[in-house]
Amino acid sequence: MKIPKTADIVGIINKIAPVSLAETWDNPGLQVGDPTAEVTRIMVALDPTPAVINSAIAASCQLLVTHHPLIFKPLKSISTATPLGTSIQKAIKAGLSILSLHTNYDIARGGLNDLLADKIGLSDCLPLKVTTTCELVKLVVFVPVDYIEQLRSALFPFVAQQGNYRDCSFAADGIGTFSPLEGAKPFAGTVGIMAKEHEERLELLLERAQLPRAVKALLAVHPYEEPAFDIYPLLNEGEKLGIGRIGRLPLPVTLAEYVNTLKNVLSAPALRYVGDPETLISKVALCSGSGSSLLRDAVRSGADLLVTGDVKYHEARDAEDLGMALIDAGHFPTEIIMVHEITERLGRALVASGYTDCQVEACRTETDPFNI
Repeated sequence: MKIPKTADIVGIINKIAPVSLAETWDNPGLQVGDPTAEVTRIMVALDPTPAVINSAIAASCQLLVTHHPLIFKPLKSISTATPLGTSIQKAIKAGLSILSLHTNYDIARGGLNDLLADKIGLSDCLPLKVTTTCELVKLVVFVPVDYIEQLRSALFPFVAQQGNYRDCSFAADGIGTFSPLEGAKPFAGTVGIMAKEHEERLELLLERAQLPRAVKALLAVHPYEEPAFDIYPLLNEGEKLGIGRIGRLPLPVTLAEYVNTLKNVLSAPALRYVGDPETLISKVALCSGSGSSLLRDAVRSGADLLVTGDVKYHEARDAEDLGMALIDAGHFPTEIIMVHEITERLGRALVASGYTDCQVEACRTETDPFNI
């Protein structure tokens, strides 16, 4: 039976939401726990509240994965006189590790903001505010003709997506030469004699962050004892990633109609909104959780409406003054949707990695702290 360690789960989560994407003020990642501890049961939740931690312990989980971090700022002490200190002590005593994926998951491709955009009916989505641009490199490798497809298949998982295209590569024929020296164990040719080999030059575009894993995969499948490959830095800009999303509805609807739609799809007990109920809405900006600071970004992007949570009174007045429709759908309703998604994605990733005996379950005890 293949059992993952906490560090293995951290690695899987980092593929879903790379920590490098997180905002500078944020603190995602392993909050509490032993990276070498074995994990057979995982719980996924929005918040690491005392009630959620109790639920994870009661369910015999060794790992709790949450959206919001347990620890945001450096601690000067861990005291059971505080709820946070009690939670940390209880988790450690129970052998429960706590891992968060926060703004890195908000920003990531296929993350929480993309999930919310899909749920509220948007298409053709782009980041509302760009926070990072992926740095690109070109990997060029020379390989015998009969091995190019095997090598291509090994490298495709790391190739950068180009617009709506994936698995992009280029290959050209050529003749490679080499002279094996004493001690060499050549795939082809004879020690001391220069060999000529019919090879393919394979070129692929990668995000720089994927380069170490791509080179490791290259070395694992290339038939040569010493594969020849080049890495070129590029001035090309890669995919732009950022906080929030802006997209379009299939057909324009009135603000009043869209408010009712959101209330139903987000299972929200109530929504607050700013704007004329008869205003037609077609281009929508959004930010899960607290995103009213993006109001002017939404205006500059030509949005008719901003959907977010935690809107304050004066921010609502600003929206009025700017002529921007605004829906406060609440922090909890716009983010609780991540629990089911991460439960499913993490479960599939564990199976794909051979960890078939590690179970993942969604926390079912969380409720919105606000009653209406």
